[in-house]
Amino acid sequence: MRRVHATPLPDQAIAILKELRPLTVRGEGSLIFPSTTSSKIPISENTTTLAMRRLGFGQDQMTSHGFRAAFATLANESGKWSVDSIERQLGHLEGSAVRRAYARGQYWDERVAMMQWWADYLDQLREGAEIIPLHDGRKVKRR
Repeated sequence: MRRVHATPLPDQAIAILKELRPLTVRGEGSLIFPSTTSSKIPISENTTTLAMRRLGFGQDQMTSHGFRAAFATLANESGKWSVDSIERQLGHLEGSAVRRAYARGQYWDERVAMMQWWADYLDQLREGAEIIPLHDGRKVKRR
């Protein structure tokens, strides 16, 4: 049986969902993204990747799972959030059976703030964020 995974939604996601509501089955469907074959089952995990290919993104550019990796990387590197809250947001289980048995916190308040931070960050990127050049691992000459 699958585990329930609740996730906080930032303001931007709620606004998008309100726009999508009339497009669900008369606005009364239980799924936001139902399969094309049945309104009772969700889209397949490959549907978003296929949509990205149709938008012109190549396999070497991005995958649906790559968005999760980008979130995890940037959230961890920001230093703003605990590792536990990031891992819980991603729906990951604890690696250690002992820790998994005892560490059951949901970190909900931190996750609410983190997801709003992430949505705001994505908005900044869309609007034209500052680009920070990265080096390729070779030593960079300092002036």
